[in-house]
Amino acid sequence: MRDIYLMNPDGKEVVNLTNHSADDVLPIFSPTGEHILFCSDRDGAPRSFDLYLMNADGSDTRRVFDKSALRITPTWSPDGKQIAYVRSELGVARIYIAPIDGKRENRVGLGIQPAWAPDGQEIAYINRKLEHPRYITLLNLQTGRSRFLFPPDAPTWLRSPAWSRDGEKLAFTWWHPPDEAAPNDFFRETLYIINRDGTGLRQLIPPGALPAVGYPVWSPIGDALIYERLGAGFEHNHIFKISVAAGQAVQLTRLTIWNSLGDWFDPEFALPVSPQPQLLTTTWAEEKEK
Repeated sequence: MRDIYLMNPDGKEVVNLTNHSADDVLPIFSPTGEHILFCSDRDGAPRSFDLYLMNADGSDTRRVFDKSALRITPTWSPDGKQIAYVRSELGVARIYIAPIDGKRENRVGLGIQPAWAPDGQEIAYINRKLEHPRYITLLNLQTGRSRFLFPPDAPTWLRSPAWSRDGEKLAFTWWHPPDEAAPNDFFRETLYIINRDGTGLRQLIPPGALPAVGYPVWSPIGDALIYERLGAGFEHNHIFKISVAAGQAVQLTRLTIWNSLGDWFDPEFALPVSPQPQLLTTTWAEEKEK
């Protein structure tokens, strides 16, 4: 089972926000920093996740939607009034948009892992077209039209698009077969960034047989990323921070064996609310000892 924690960007001052027998995962701050949206199976069968909202201090937890469904990987609209997420129906993953009060749902496409652009105009998501290849797709919310961003036409595997705060770049993890000897070695997946127009592809972390990296999140000022890194032998998973300019990585979590990433929030870059300097932190989900 997993709980949601806060920590400073240097990995210090760890605070437990949820203490529940369920799995609480994938936390993401609202644009004001007042609330955290997350996924949990606390009101259903094991691994039957839905979306929940709580205050930034962990209080007043409530389910977003009255009617339960399998909903995961939420993302906030820049104004904090709506959310996008994946809803699974009969094994098919579809992207939905809803107001944060959960009063209605609007299906907008097929795909996984939506990320709302900072200007509110587009949602980036992963569109799975064939048996294995995945592509970054941009959905224009005004026209309803979508286009492939990367790669244009190649067998590949991508995960977890994440917008920089200025909306000019996307970070993501990418694996593509380096040779025919290891066509299914997904643990060579590593971290890249690309411009919004599809130019300027840059690899931040050299690939290796192990460990794999995943789930990048930009710092509020865009100078660094945090991400997960899987250990050799699958015995641990930790959170790292890397400088975009220098490419130097620092491990942030050490005390527990399994840490999965959430979000990075700085009140200086939030929508206007009362000052909350205590929220200069990151969130993540941590596996409890059994």
